[in-house]
Formats: sequence, structure tokens, C-alpha cells
Amino acid sequence: MIQNVKREKSLTMTMLMTPDKANFTGKNVHGGEILKMLDHVAYACAARYTGHFAVTLSVDMVLFKNPIKVGSLVTFHASVNYTGRTSMEIGIKVISEDTRDNSIKNTNVCYFTMVAVDEDGNAKTVPQLELVTEDDKRRYSDAIKRKELRMMATKNK
Repeated sequence: MIQNVKREKSLTMTMLMTPDKANFTGKNVHGGEILKMLDHVAYACAARYTGHFAVTLSVDMVLFKNPIKVGSLVTFHASVNYTGRTSMEIGIKVISEDTRDNSIKNTNVCYFTMVAVDEDGNAKTVPQLELVTEDDKRRYSDAIKRKELRMMATKNK
């Protein structure tokens, strides 16, 4: 019996920042490690929502507001903000928690555009995003504005 599954549009992942993720100082996490984790989180959110593989089409500006210390717990809050025919925007907020002094910092927010694909790499149609809350509607509207800016930027090249 096949059961109809409701697609989750959000995902939260928490990871411990171990010494192998350190930058050259040995105290803070390397930015490239965070970018790799962000891509994994965006993939997981997109794949869970669509039920398909997903590939990264673009990443909007990633600004590191605060350093992340080795030994911290980092929580990635991801959500599907917008869906097109085969693509979707995944917004990710990153929170760092220093377990020694219990301080919590918002380290960055970024947006990934992901495309759903099948096993052969062909684009797949994604489920239309259901906008229930005012927050859903705001995120969707903001995502459309970012998409328009990206389209304008690529046109001007």
C-alpha cells in the first residue's frame, strides 16, 4: 500500500564543530567547511521536500557575521521559500552555540537555488509550495524579489 506523504518544507540540523574543521588559527571553523555544510543542508531540505535528488544552481551572498569557534554546536535552519517549475529557493539561517559560555550567535543567512533532478540528471517538476502563514507569504515574496535581482544580474553580463 502506497501512502501519500506530506512533504516537509523545513529542516533543522545541528552539528558539532570538531578540530578537523578548523581554519589556520586552529580556533575557528574554516569558512569552506561551513559552505560545504550549507550545501548539504540545502540538498537535504530540497530532497526531502521534492522526493528527488537536487543540485545546486546558485548561492546568494554568504556573509560570515560572526566566527564559529571549534567546539561549538552549529544549527542550520533551512526552509523552502519559493518553488518554480523545477527549481526552489532554500533559505538557511545559521546559529552558533558556544557550549562553554552558553552564548548564541546568528552567524549567517544565505539562499540556495536548487533544481530537482532524476537519476539521469534530468530536471523534475517540484511540488507547488503551499503558503499557509504570513511568514510563508513574506518568505515567498522576498524570494521572488531575490530571483528578479538574480535574473537582472545575469542579463547585464
